[in-house]
Amino acid sequence: QRNATGRRSLQKESSDSEVENEAKGNCLSKKPAWVDEDDEAEENVDMTHKYRKDFMKSDAEKVLTKKKLKRRLEEQFQRAMGGVPAWADLENRKKSKKTASDSDSDEDDDLLRRTGNFISNSEYLPRGILKMSTCLPANQERFADGKLATVQFHPSAQVVMTAGHDRSVSLFQVDGVRNPRIQSIYLESFPIYKACFSVDGEQVIATGTHHKMFFVYDMMSGSIIPIQKVRGVEERFLRSFEISPDGSFMLVTGTSGYLHLLSMKTKELISTMKVNGRCTASAFTPDSSKIYSYSKEGEVFIWDVRSRKCLHKFEDEGSLEGKCIAISKNNQYVACGSASGVVNLYTTDVCLKQNHPKPVKAIMNLVTSATCVTFNPTTEILAVASRETDEAVKLVHIPSYTVFSNFPVFRRKQIYLAQSMDFSPRSGFFSVANNKGKALLFRLKHYSDF
Repeated sequence: QRNATGRRSLQKESSDSEVENEAKGNCLSKKPAWVDEDDEAEENVDMTHKYRKDFMKSDAEKVLTKKKLKRRLEEQFQRAMGGVPAWADLENRKKSKKTASDSDSDEDDDLLRRTGNFISNSEYLPRGILKMSTCLPANQERFADGKLATVQFHPSAQVVMTAGHDRSVSLFQVDGVRNPRIQSIYLESFPIYKACFSVDGEQVIATGTHHKMFFVYDMMSGSIIPIQKVRGVEERFLRSFEISPDGSFMLVTGTSGYLHLLSMKTKELISTMKVNGRCTASAFTPDSSKIYSYSKEGEVFIWDVRSRKCLHKFEDEGSLEGKCIAISKNNQYVACGSASGVVNLYTTDVCLKQNHPKPVKAIMNLVTSATCVTFNPTTEILAVASRETDEAVKLVHIPSYTVFSNFPVFRRKQIYLAQSMDFSPRSGFFSVANNKGKALLFRLKHYSDF
């Protein structure tokens, strides 16, 4: 009787699996709801263009179809990355999400596997001298022609992106040795003011120096999508913007103090906020619940993202003109850089309560206007820079609020005018984009991971 029961349960399991397989087969064999004949039409691309000729394997390939060009780009990307990176492998990502939700014990195993990295990085960063080495520029294989507006590390892959006034966006694999180029795209008649990865790392958003429109480059499909106009946003130019850490919002800084909150999914306007005077810089808190907006008059407005109401306002001490603002990844500090070159460092709890908070440290190492401030992911380093004079970059040790004495090295000029700065996801690398078209790369040896 026990054997008969076992056979029945086995038969039931096999029939269940057959039903599942049949259901999967039906899903896979579904026909598309709509077929556009234009999609099937083969469109040829001129490969002799200066930004595409590197992809030619022979002179016979002066013209390729879009499908073949897409395949060629994928091949080159995978060759540079050593296969399909995890963030681009949708199937594996879906599977990993399912397994993560199925079993808590798997999470524990994964944590144990990764504990080595946490242990190696748990020691505090010492003050005084920063152990570092200078690598070849991140964009060594394709310097920008003129000013480089943006440098940014990919949120999950070992990749860096550069964009500049030469109308190009380029991706490079960061190995610290050769930094091979993965891909470049060219935006016709569109000098780039700022470019930024989406939080999932699948898109690049780029705004121009004198344009109402902006571009979305979808790295998964290889398509470049122009957003001609955002309905409800009446601005002459769209330039400065921020993306919320949760990937839900895009905040565009307008003129006359207007801030436009867009949906990242649809790129449509959700709401508009306004500060007194003119807004020069904004930053989201790490949990994406609040926005800090810095005005030209030296006031900081704190907004609630959900209600779009101003929660609090405080004056940046001694600021005659606000220039840049950053919030640390652990939500502990706010850094405000002004036109006088002073960068005031505040704790967030004081900023939320007082109208005239006292900074824990006023960093006075810049003699010209502070134009860029950024924290490293562990909140141990604050990078401050001015694009108005050469070599004006300082790295501040956060726990002690002292400047690292060995950066920059003044034996020979290499930084020039710093336009943009970024730290890699686990602080292993630091990059500075300059006005000579280079993204300088430095290896921070205290951190063992990328």
